[in-house]
Amino acid sequence: MTEASPLDAAERAVGVLGAGRLPEEWAATPLTVVMPTYNEAGNLPGMADALMALPLPGLSLLVVDDSSPDGTGDLAEDCARRHEETYGRRRMNVLHRTEKDGLGRAYAAGMAKAVEDGAHYVLQMDADGSHPVAKVAELLGVALATDAGVAVGSRYVQGGTLSDAWGAHRKLLSRWANAYAGTILGTRVRDITGGFNLWRADAVRAVDLASVDSAGYSFQVEMKYRALRCGFGVVEVPIHFEDRTVGESKMNLVVQLESVVMPWKLRMRGGPRQGSGPGAGSGPGSGPSA
Repeated sequence: MTEASPLDAAERAVGVLGAGRLPEEWAATPLTVVMPTYNEAGNLPGMADALMALPLPGLSLLVVDDSSPDGTGDLAEDCARRHEETYGRRRMNVLHRTEKDGLGRAYAAGMAKAVEDGAHYVLQMDADGSHPVAKVAELLGVALATDAGVAVGSRYVQGGTLSDAWGAHRKLLSRWANAYAGTILGTRVRDITGGFNLWRADAVRAVDLASVDSAGYSFQVEMKYRALRCGFGVVEVPIHFEDRTVGESKMNLVVQLESVVMPWKLRMRGGPRQGSGPGAGSGPGSGPSA
């Protein structure tokens, strides 16, 4: 019998797990969702409730709050206590940081703590509702089925979609940013700039979070590039990316400039060693390089 490829395994997993249900053993996998927040009081409670309601008893939520002026950090503590009373155990924790120094730094701190505390998988997830909670189980299932180091919730593989609220200019800019970074770095990952990423714990350790340079959104590019350099497989699972309805985007000129410069910095350090890990640069619906 011919051994199934990682891509075949991923496609089967997507078909089986479309309803969001996992085998009991998989559902109990220790998974920590790392969610950075800054002035997300209007979004966080609903996101926390939706995550806690998933049929994933191994899931916990780590909020990384950068001293939000709107009280998001205190609200997160209230949510954590409420969910502890509901489930009879601590499933939500809050990491309070004293200053706002970038999304990348917040993710790095949260991911390091999650792995240190025993998570087998770590999921990056925004608090603004743009990343679909309903896809969390599917990402975990695909990662387990393929043994990939990273499973990307992708807007740009077959089946991936963007919010209708995004105008033509914003959609074009997003696609250009992915093509720009992917071309410079020579990767086959279609959504290298995406922020909805599930990491196996050993992949998080291997990329060496303490040495990651990116402070802002280019953190997503640098992390995937480092994973490929370390030989880990990256699979992509199609998602629908929704626009935020509450609060404001944290994107600014400094962050945009970093995103333009960082791919060149990474390229100067050497090209990625793709293909040595399971499912490297591939995933359900993937095709040639963007």
